[in-house]
Amino acid sequence: MSLRQTLDHPRIGRTAGGGDDELASVARDLAVARDVLSTEADALKALAGTLGAGFSAAVSLLHAASGRVVVTGMGKSGHVARKIAATLASTGTPALFVHPAEASHGDLGMIVPGDVVLALSNSGEAAELADIVTHARRFALPLIAITARADSTLARAATQVLLLPNAPEAGPIGLAPTTSTTMQMALGDALAVTLLCRRGFTAADFSSFHPGGKLGARLKRVGDLMHTGAAIPLAAPDTTMDRAILLITEKHFGCLGIVDPAGTLLGIVTDGDMRRAMGPEFLGRRADAIMTRTPRVIGAAALAEDALHDMTALEPKVMSLFVVDAARRVIGIVHMHDLLRAGVA
Repeated sequence: MSLRQTLDHPRIGRTAGGGDDELASVARDLAVARDVLSTEADALKALAGTLGAGFSAAVSLLHAASGRVVVTGMGKSGHVARKIAATLASTGTPALFVHPAEASHGDLGMIVPGDVVLALSNSGEAAELADIVTHARRFALPLIAITARADSTLARAATQVLLLPNAPEAGPIGLAPTTSTTMQMALGDALAVTLLCRRGFTAADFSSFHPGGKLGARLKRVGDLMHTGAAIPLAAPDTTMDRAILLITEKHFGCLGIVDPAGTLLGIVTDGDMRRAMGPEFLGRRADAIMTRTPRVIGAAALAEDALHDMTALEPKVMSLFVVDAARRVIGIVHMHDLLRAGVA
């Protein structure tokens, strides 16, 4: 049943009374919502099928920019343009949004040589964009247009056109910008992520732009959270287990790192190691006789997210990781509680 048929159905499009009213309302709501999602999904599939050399050329223009990507648009396209600018900026491509109406009253000064302009207009005829287009021409700035009309004023003025496929706006009236803005936003995401890949932008780079909130916590580095100096539970290989137990209890990490005179990690003693070695002579045994010789370790530059993964996703699961340098010398220790306090876990 099509959306139009659903809305016209006597038991769905119009209420029937009593409990049927609620059922009819639910059915009608779901029919509309599913039609919207289906319409927009079909449009995105069509958009993906249209991408070709022109998209790659647009990416090259953005990648080669010595300045910023200036994203602009009016109305709903303007709201999408703000989001695209934010996504670009957070993924390693300097970008800003310039409102086309404000540009005509002084904000054109924000657009300078070296910049690339990315302009959004479904019709390609938004009059408010005229001054930005003229400004781009005057300073020979590359202009990338995202529009649904190849013969529009904006498309004809552009250095590179990213053409949206002909697709209906969602809903029975087909007028409100829905499908078109979804395609604009998705195309902006495609540009940002493709640029991210070209630049070799990593999760560690991403963290420098996202210091706050849950995401910022997960992208902190181990070196920001680890304990150092006298707080690290360390002992020499010949430490007897009676002394080792006291050190483990004193340091509160549930383990003990066994190091040589240079501080190189030789192994660790854990609760599990002690249980397996328990016997009549246990307290007099050397730590290096019962230690795990290939402990899991991590570097200070690793992300806290990586530490969380190594503690919880690998087997056996652990509560602490020793932090070592390139020579495997111990420089710190990080505990699951440190990740919890930082908001990582």
